[in-house]
Amino acid sequence: MSFILTLFHNVLTFLGMDADSGWNWTISIVLLVLVIRIILIPLFVRQIKSQRGMQVVQPELQKLQAKYKGKKDPVSRQQMVQEQQALFKKHKVNPFMTCLPILAQMPIFLALFWMLNRMRQEEYQRDGYFALSPEEVRSFDGSSIFGVGMDGTFLDALNANPTAWNTIVLTAIMIVTMVSTQFFTQKQLMSKNMSEAALTGQFAQTQKMMLYVLPLVFVFGGVYFPVGVLIYWTATNFWTMGQQWWVIRNNPTPGSLAEKELNLRRAAKGLPPVGEEARKAREEAEKPSGKHLGNQAQPSRKKKKKKKKGQR
Repeated sequence: MSFILTLFHNVLTFLGMDADSGWNWTISIVLLVLVIRIILIPLFVRQIKSQRGMQVVQPELQKLQAKYKGKKDPVSRQQMVQEQQALFKKHKVNPFMTCLPILAQMPIFLALFWMLNRMRQEEYQRDGYFALSPEEVRSFDGSSIFGVGMDGTFLDALNANPTAWNTIVLTAIMIVTMVSTQFFTQKQLMSKNMSEAALTGQFAQTQKMMLYVLPLVFVFGGVYFPVGVLIYWTATNFWTMGQQWWVIRNNPTPGSLAEKELNLRRAAKGLPPVGEEARKAREEAEKPSGKHLGNQAQPSRKKKKKKKKGQR
């Protein structure tokens, strides 16, 4: 983390930005986000596939839950788990993959959190922090945006004497933005990119719970985050929102509202439908029409010519 951060800081300084400017460090953090999210794109693709796989198996999972409803003995529970695992294996679905990108980001997030917190300590301002030189650590610690230090937090500003209102206002705006983008991203997924079958059952309940629980986690956690961490998390939320919007618009889940909207746009351009509608159209075309074809249905027969008298 420190290596990537100092790399971008040095590049921006070389391009003419003030080395001690908070905007130099802010842009460096945003560029750090871009690097991390580009690296995580393969995991995001696997997450999309797993989410769609989970939606496909929802009807079968609901039947399985109905089959073992009310059976709480250990044997029945074990059999249910085994059948669920067999179902996931059959459809090549891994429920763990649906949250892997978030889990993969947690070590990065924690590393950034620790790094920004430690830049305030005299030890690191004297000796440096991994790839960051002592001068860079002091530069970061002394930098600010809108008059707020990169290490400022909502809680520290609230408890300060006198109260640091500029820090409170900036961090509050960033926390609200961070939480709003998180909520909108999840809401966008549920309202447009889930099939009708996936909108019912335990999977849908889990998605609804995440819709409201995750923003609350960031509301209560955000008051402890330094400005630098809030910049990182807000930037990564904007990336996630844009990335998901592109996937929903151009490669939606089969049977979802987003797929219907995509096919309406394709129809307006004179293009054939894709996904679920294309599958239904193929099945409809393959059905026997039931119409009587008349003489065309019978094999053609050559008419026998009548022999004239005198011919053999």
